[in-house]
Amino acid sequence: HDKEWLYSWIKNNAELRASGDADAEAIYQEYNGTAMPAFPQLSNEDIDNILAYVEQPKPEPTAAATAGAGTDGQGASGGGVSVNIILGILIFVLVMLLVVLFLVNKTLKNFATASGVKLPEKPSRKPIWQAFVENQFLVLVFSIVVLLGVGYFAYGFLMQVGVDQGYQPIQPIHYSHRIHAGDNGIECKYCHSSARVSKTSGIPSLNVCMNCHKAISEVAPETATADHSKEFYDGEIAKLYDAVGWDPSTRTYSGDQKPVKWVRIHNLPDFVYFNHSQHVSVAGVQCQHCHGPIQEMEVVHQEAPLTMGWCINCHRETGVQMEGNEYYEKIHEELSKKYGVEELTIAEMGGLECGKCHY
Repeated sequence: HDKEWLYSWIKNNAELRASGDADAEAIYQEYNGTAMPAFPQLSNEDIDNILAYVEQPKPEPTAAATAGAGTDGQGASGGGVSVNIILGILIFVLVMLLVVLFLVNKTLKNFATASGVKLPEKPSRKPIWQAFVENQFLVLVFSIVVLLGVGYFAYGFLMQVGVDQGYQPIQPIHYSHRIHAGDNGIECKYCHSSARVSKTSGIPSLNVCMNCHKAISEVAPETATADHSKEFYDGEIAKLYDAVGWDPSTRTYSGDQKPVKWVRIHNLPDFVYFNHSQHVSVAGVQCQHCHGPIQEMEVVHQEAPLTMGWCINCHRETGVQMEGNEYYEKIHEELSKKYGVEELTIAEMGGLECGKCHY
C-alpha cells in the first residue's frame, strides 16, 4: 500500500473502512473483525519514523559475539566440562574427606581404648564470665566505662529537657513573616512594639493587623508560592476578619469577636530573666541575632537553642555597642582603663554574673 493509505489506516482504520475502502475491509475480515486501535495523535512524520524502525533489519552479530557464542556452545555440547560441574565435584570431594577424617579419628580412639592406651584428658575451662569476674582489673575498667557511658547519655538526655530548637508549630491563622517582614519590609518592632520598652516582645493584638488589612483583603497573585496558593492566603485573611468581626463588604465591625489561640514558640523557663528592651533598645541587637532569618520564614520556628551556654557564649563574644550609646558611656570609660582595652565584651561588663539572669 502507498503511504497515504497507511497514514489513513494507522490514524483511524474505522473511518477508512467506513469510506468503503476494500483493502481496509478485507484486512478487518481477515482478523475476524478485530479492530486495530486508532492513533489520531500521530503525525505523518511520526508514522514514517515508526515504519522505518520496524523495517530496519536486525543487525548482524559482531565477530566477538559470534566467537563468544561458539565458545559457549562448545563448552555446553562440544565435550567441554561446565564450571558448575567442576565446583560440584570439588565440594563433594571435600565433604567426603571430612567424613573420612572423622571416621579415622573415631576408629583410632576406639583402637586405643581397646589396647589399654590412656588418652590425655582435655583440661576443663572456666566459663568466660567466671574468668572475667575473677579478674579485678577488668572488672574495674569495665565498671568505669559503664559509669562514664551511662553518665554521658544521661547528661545528653537531661540537656534536651526544655530545649525546643527547631520547634515549628502550626498557628490557627497562617502568618507569613516572609511576606510581611521580607517582601513588604515591615519593621519587626511595628508589630512587636513592646520589645522596645519592656521585658517581653509580646504577641500583637489583632487590631495591629487590621491597621493594614482594613484595606488589604486579598494578596497579589505573585505572592503565591508552590506550597501556598493565592486562595490560601486570601482564606487566612478571611479568618482574621472572622476573628475581629470585620465585614469587608460594609467595612464595619459586627461586634462578634472570637479569640485566636496562638501557639507560643519561644518559651524560657520561669527562673530565667530576659529583657527584650535591654537587648533591642540599649544594646542594639538585631532580632535576627536570636531568631534567625525571620524575614525568610514562611512558618516561624525556634532558630536558637536558647540554653544558658548559648547565652553565655554570646556574652563572651559580643562587643558592647558604644557608638552613640550614652547608657554605657561612664562604665565603659572606667572598665577600659581597668582592662586596658578599647572595646569591651558583655562578659567584661558583668554579663556573666549569675544575678543578671537568675534572681
